[in-house]
Amino acid sequence: MTTASGDPIASVTDATLIDIATNGIWGPGLTPSESVADLARALLAALQGDQGAELPAELAQLVAEVRQASTVDVTGITVPGDTGDLRLSALTIKLNDGASHPVVIVPAGWNPYGWLPFLFAYLTLARRGYHVLAYSPRGIGIPGWLSTSEGFVDVAGEKDWADGSVVIDYAEEYFNPSKVGFLGLSYGSGISQLVAAHDPGERVSVVVAGSTWGNLATSLYANGTRHLEAVRLLIDFTGGPMEEKFDEDTQAILKDFLAGRNLDAVVAWGDKRSPQTYVDRTNARGIPTFISNTWHETLFPVGPVIDTFQRLTVPKRLNLWIGDHGAPEGPGLTGLLSGLPFPGLGVPMREAYQWLDHHLLDADNGVPEWTEAKAQSMFTYRTIPIPGGSNLITVAAKREALERWADFTTGGESWYLTGGNGSGDGVLSDKPAVGWSRDFAAGLLTEAVAVDKVMETGQKEWFGNPKVYDLAAFDRSRLLVWATDPLSGSGGVARRIRGEATVRLGLRSEAAAATLVAYLFDVLPDGTARIITHEPYTATDLTPNANTVVTWRLQAASYDLPAGHRLALVVNGRDPLYSYANMDLPVSTTTTIGSQTGQEAVLELPLG
Repeated sequence: MTTASGDPIASVTDATLIDIATNGIWGPGLTPSESVADLARALLAALQGDQGAELPAELAQLVAEVRQASTVDVTGITVPGDTGDLRLSALTIKLNDGASHPVVIVPAGWNPYGWLPFLFAYLTLARRGYHVLAYSPRGIGIPGWLSTSEGFVDVAGEKDWADGSVVIDYAEEYFNPSKVGFLGLSYGSGISQLVAAHDPGERVSVVVAGSTWGNLATSLYANGTRHLEAVRLLIDFTGGPMEEKFDEDTQAILKDFLAGRNLDAVVAWGDKRSPQTYVDRTNARGIPTFISNTWHETLFPVGPVIDTFQRLTVPKRLNLWIGDHGAPEGPGLTGLLSGLPFPGLGVPMREAYQWLDHHLLDADNGVPEWTEAKAQSMFTYRTIPIPGGSNLITVAAKREALERWADFTTGGESWYLTGGNGSGDGVLSDKPAVGWSRDFAAGLLTEAVAVDKVMETGQKEWFGNPKVYDLAAFDRSRLLVWATDPLSGSGGVARRIRGEATVRLGLRSEAAAATLVAYLFDVLPDGTARIITHEPYTATDLTPNANTVVTWRLQAASYDLPAGHRLALVVNGRDPLYSYANMDLPVSTTTTIGSQTGQEAVLELPLG
């Protein structure tokens, strides 16, 4: 069997859905998994009336309800291109009861399948009482596929904003909706916010932005360090080679970023594509905005998202979750049924839909009484081992409601770095220590890494399987370690880490530039560890072999350090996610860390 587009239809069984619900939506190479693709194709075929599309009973019933209540169409929306009109691939679901309904517009994420993977979400929205228009932004998708749009990828630039307004025009003519809302994940979330802020008719009534970015420039280039792996993977994730997917100007920007040149122009390009840049427009238009993100986000780090959220004065909600990009929202968008494999799995999208229901359907569902933010504490879930060597969550991780985001961090404490005893690790102490220095070989890979694989490591965290580190196996010639003694506390918690930790270090380098990557770990009594947070910093224009002091903030975290555990700070000179100083040198250089009087080496730990 094949779909109307010629794509094969795989057999969809309960096992397909269980795979999505227990392993997430991402497969190898950061594309939607085979289960997600199989399910989406089968749903599309069933919607188009293919009698051979076999689905589990609950999904078959959902499709039957939508087919009976609506008209489903795969269509094209014409937008202007540089040399002629372009066709954006779109899917529409039009409710046929004659009543007035709002429309939810869903720009596709940055993936080779365009709008296809989220078929389940469109059906869910239709059943809740919405017309639905999903579309692939220009250039997204594998050439020749049903769900692929023509043109070059604009990376959420002005052409994407204008396209979004044309899509609204189309929706108004086709649906005559009562209101217009936008919902997006990842790329689609940024486009949703930017279209809402720029639509000339100010027609967007509400936005849901999942796994979104705040400032694209600082997401991909911060503290003098480029997020190289994320950009490399995003380029590979569009459905074709760079030369076919981007125009010459965008290619030049991407090549400059990868090469580390003309970075002022790269930053300006990223700023232009950032919801943060236009927050005043969003506020002036009063657009209710729902945002979700993850603590260990590897594409769009949480810091710029929080900064953007704090600047919003509209009705707003921020949900922060365990895991990485798209992991919390993914199952609810692609195929999550009523029999949830673990508690809390359906909450991320359920709350997103409730936000839409209140602002588009005037549902009296308690949304106005929600707190401004809700933060999930990392790894506070309870799990049991299951066959295959992984864990299953039996009790959902704790979430804390915050009336204001400013309430997240309420205090802090200082942990000073000491020199250690010769070749041994240093100590995190409550008393300043100066006059010491320790060095390591910089530019070499170490066992201390933020993730093993972008998105995949964090996806496993969301499903109850955080990465386990062995601090004893860390090569001390390539990194430095400082740790506390086992910490005590009340209620089984030694420290409630809430917010952005800050690191200040004395630095001396053989070279004129040096990269430092700081990692904060929870060390268990058996010596294994879990990562709390991290962040790189690259110092440039250094005088070789001269002392200086550097200070930077780590990514925000919500982490309950259990009583009896130790807190460890690890510093190395290279993480696979990032660029690093002296990449062009054939050998490593020596970086020395120390502590200077008046500017003692310290870890400032935020507490809540």
